[in-house]
Parts: sequence; structure tokens; C-alpha cells
Amino acid sequence: MTETRALLAEKIQYGRLSAVRVRRVKHFDVRKIFDCGQSFRFDPVTESSHEIEYAGCANGKYVSIAQDEDEIYIYNVDLEEYEQIWQAFLGLDRDYDEINRSILSLSDNPALRDAVMRGDGIRILNQDGWEAICSFIISQNNNIPRIKKLITSLCLACGEQVDVSIMEGHVADAHKNADGHFYSFPSPEKVLSLGIPKLYELKMGFRAKYIQDAAEKAASGEIDFSLLRSAKTERCIQHLCAVKGIGPKVASCALLFGFGKLDTFPIDVWIKKATVKYFDSGFSPEHLGEYAGVAQQYLFYYERYLQQ
Repeated sequence: MTETRALLAEKIQYGRLSAVRVRRVKHFDVRKIFDCGQSFRFDPVTESSHEIEYAGCANGKYVSIAQDEDEIYIYNVDLEEYEQIWQAFLGLDRDYDEINRSILSLSDNPALRDAVMRGDGIRILNQDGWEAICSFIISQNNNIPRIKKLITSLCLACGEQVDVSIMEGHVADAHKNADGHFYSFPSPEKVLSLGIPKLYELKMGFRAKYIQDAAEKAASGEIDFSLLRSAKTERCIQHLCAVKGIGPKVASCALLFGFGKLDTFPIDVWIKKATVKYFDSGFSPEHLGEYAGVAQQYLFYYERYLQQ
């Protein structure tokens, strides 16, 4: 029986609030998933009744993801929504037993083996493609707290209100505000309507013109989302690099976290440091196979958080 077939999902009702509980989950750690730099709209719920809980907005909806050992709770979601959207969003439709075996079968590097073991629990999120493109443009030359702040400002400026009143007890501390609403990530058309002067006003800096160009190309169809989901990774990187300000690193991040390209291997300062430190000069991401992007996240977590 595969890992994904062994999962048991059931609906739970808490008054008006629906939730889905998924049992027998392996290779899943909520904290690692939302703290490893792949998503910028989820934050901790510190007074949770669960061991760990993060809440945020994705796919136009405010949800929280909680965990007690091998049980996952997804609040503000019913069973149909879980099966159609959130199972894939959380990477629960992928077999991480097989993914980890595949990575380790291609290399006997002891640091990689240690990184896989200690990074176990990280899953690649399957995020909205446009949100991933725009978010990683914003991420350039930035740290995570500031990236989150800029994305929040953009969502406040032109996102849609998302009611969180039903989520009492499951709202992240960072998201609590007076009007009881959160804001979805804006569409390309909404971002385009702001114009470059407003993007500068939102403190986007040099990124403003890049965001504007990406929004124009996404709204017009020049960014071909179908191609980005179906074509080979090298072709997709070339396609995204036609957008102003997008280079191989930003393109790779968008493809890994927004288009399911698990062979994509983004190289930032931490990964560059890790590959130089732990691999010989002949190393290539291709050596890690079809799940090189998962290995990249393990190495990022290993070098960024465990080796300091």
C-alpha cells in the first residue's frame, strides 16, 4: 500500500466551522513546511489546542493547518474541498516514502543523507502559479519578514476581503485585526490596476516595474500558465525569464512551489553554500533526479537552520 492510499480523511464539524482530519500522515511537519521559505502568507497560531498550528490565506480562502503527531487538521474546509484543492496544496497526494528513496538512491553523500533525515516533514506546497511568480519577484534581495510585509501590503491594496469571523481560535496572531477580515492574493488584473506609482508607494522599490511587467504578461496571456504546467522545466524557465526581473533563481522558485516542477533546483546563497561545502566540483542538480527540488528544500533547511 502506498503512503497516499494509507491516509484516512474525514470531515469534522465544530458548530459552523468545518474541518477535515487526515490520519496516518507520515513525512509531514507543519512548522518545517511553513518556515522553510516556500510560502509567505501563513503564520503561527500560538494559542492553539493542537501541538502546532499555522493559518493563512491560499486559493482565496483563509484556512488553518494543525498537527498532532500523525494527524493533520485543516480548518474551514469540507471533505470535497480537501479532495479537490487542499490535498494537493499540502502535497498529501505525493508519496514521500518514494521521493526520499529516490533522492537517496542517486547519491551516497553523507551530508545529503543527513539533510533528508533531519529535513523530513517538509513537503512542497502546490501553490497558485500567479501568486508564486509575484511572491518570488518580491523576494529578490529580501528577507522573509520583509517579504511577508510587502505581500501583505499588496493584498491589502487590491486583494479581496476574506471573512475570518468563523475561524475564532484558529487565526494566526499576525493576522488579527480590528475589522475581522483578511485579504486574498490579488489577481494579475488587480495588481495591474494599481500602476507603478502605487507599487512604489507600497515600498516595492526596484521590484515595482518587475511586478507590473509580470502582471501585464499574466493578464494578457503572454505568460502561458498551461505551458508552465505541462512543458519540461528548462523550457519553463526560459519562458518565465522573458519577464523583466525574472532570472533563473526566481523562475525556479515559482516553478517548484507554484507549478509542481519537483525537478527544479533553485540556487540561492544558502544552496550555493551547501553545494560547495558538501559536494565535489562536478555536482549538478540533475544528479538528484526528478525530485531535485525536494532535495533542495532539505539542503536549504539543513544549511540555513541546522548548521548555524
